[in-house]
Amino acid sequence: MVAFPRDQADRCVLCGLCLPSCPTYLKTEDENESPRGRIALMRAMASNEIPVNAKLQAHLDLCLACRACENVCPSLVEYGALIEAGHALLTSRHHKPTLPRLLGSFALSYLVERPRNLRALARLLRLYQRSGLQRLVRATGGLGFTGLARLDAALPRLAPQKHWRTVYPALGAMRSRVALFTGCVGGVADRETLRSAIGVLNLLGYEVRVPPEQTCCGALHLHAGYGEQAHTLMRGNLAAFAKDAESGDGGRVIVHTASGCGATLAEYPRHLPAEPGANTFAGRLADISQFISQAPWPEGLAVEPLPMTVAVHEPCSLRNVLHAEKWPYALLARIPEIHLVPLADNHLCCGGAGAYPLTQPAMAKSLLADKLGHLQRLDPDLVVSANIGCALHLATGLARERPTIEVIHPVTLLRRQLRPGA
Repeated sequence: MVAFPRDQADRCVLCGLCLPSCPTYLKTEDENESPRGRIALMRAMASNEIPVNAKLQAHLDLCLACRACENVCPSLVEYGALIEAGHALLTSRHHKPTLPRLLGSFALSYLVERPRNLRALARLLRLYQRSGLQRLVRATGGLGFTGLARLDAALPRLAPQKHWRTVYPALGAMRSRVALFTGCVGGVADRETLRSAIGVLNLLGYEVRVPPEQTCCGALHLHAGYGEQAHTLMRGNLAAFAKDAESGDGGRVIVHTASGCGATLAEYPRHLPAEPGANTFAGRLADISQFISQAPWPEGLAVEPLPMTVAVHEPCSLRNVLHAEKWPYALLARIPEIHLVPLADNHLCCGGAGAYPLTQPAMAKSLLADKLGHLQRLDPDLVVSANIGCALHLATGLARERPTIEVIHPVTLLRRQLRPGA
């Protein structure tokens, strides 16, 4: 039985202040694609006043769950909880799922929930890249305009899929220990960011512990309406990091590099109110940019100047859920001569919301085009983004129009400029 937070839906007074912050409403000017419109649809669905059908599903699926509406809502409606419950109701009641939903369910069950399978797939995809087959497929248009073609276009250059070590010792005198959340997709597709985070933390005197039992944060399952499976993953992470904390002062702080994961991790107490460790877990979390910005800086650790213009993309999860959008700027301000410029309209989603570019390609492409237009006018040397999904989405668009512009995580850029012992 899916519980719908009717109290949150009833808070909405239909004032419309959310409309200018909703990317899908701005694109369509359709009330069904606005926060207040979707709240009305979900309230009616929960009350059995309207049928659960493909049309209703389309309106809810087009929502990015960017939660920009929460930042401007005078009634403090928790829209994130509402849209998650709406997707869960759809999944439980709609007996004719679309093909994308069936494929998504398969991917969640057999890849995301099973890290060994995900790593095996990553090894095959790396072989596909290194063998030259990917270049041939792209040159001949072998995948056409299918979902596989979109997936291939977003596929980053994959690194060797080695197992993470449990402990990465501090360099020099150890200041303390931290634990690192690697995530599912990030653990295989964004290894450079994770390696950079470990490298910087080690240079700052932190021993980094990577609990091997950790798994996906649950975000992809929540967005697809599989709440029970998401809660199972969450409990697994609570157990994994609690076990690590018990083993020799392991990980007083849990750092995360992907703001999309961090936003979900931070809300474990809402999803698991009966779990005694949920609040403790959430209290230990820290975004990597914030943690490093506030950490003591050891003597002898120099940062090489970077006389470049760097555009800073602010992911929705960082702005609207974690409210930590200032920390990438603080982190990168340690680099001399760098010119940091916020990407225009950072308050609007780029379209790279989890699996959104695969499930809603038209809207994702339209939102991406706006960001690419801003980047064209700004003409930066680099783009930084603190979320893997956003970074992949932006990089996919830039690969077509400005392939020389790299999209990387702020901590990766900092790691490249560090010069120990200078």
